[in-house]
Amino acid sequence: MADETTPQAPDTQAGAAEAKPAKAKKEKPPAVEDKPFPELIQQHFIPGLQQALGKIGIQDVDLKFEQRQLPIAGLGNTPLWQVIGQWQGDRRQFFFIFSQEDIQAPKYFCCSDSGAPPSTLESWMIDERKVTLDLMLLYAIQRLNGQKWLVRN
Repeated sequence: MADETTPQAPDTQAGAAEAKPAKAKKEKPPAVEDKPFPELIQQHFIPGLQQALGKIGIQDVDLKFEQRQLPIAGLGNTPLWQVIGQWQGDRRQFFFIFSQEDIQAPKYFCCSDSGAPPSTLESWMIDERKVTLDLMLLYAIQRLNGQKWLVRN
């Protein structure tokens, strides 16, 4: 029996791969940034900002989310969505302004101290390619700290 070959052990690795069914991929829940704009701001940004300010020691901040005209006279009368914050008995106030119902769209910031009306509108988060909730919170705290309102020099 010259043609006879010795039996070989079955390839257990190849058989095992065929025997196991492929695992179904778990679907990721949608990113928080994919939620509708009002829901993202009211349920995530405002509570996150409140918590971040609380960690710094600012407990008396009042945050609102409203659609209203810009707080600076002469810049237009189109209502825009704004996160408005006030503290120290309304002595300090700030505005994070959204030009559209989209966190990727241009955003603006203005603030006032000692009860005076805001006088300057500044762009906010203009260099970010992809805006996330965490980045918005980071930049919001960073912008308020730029006013020397959060941490003393």
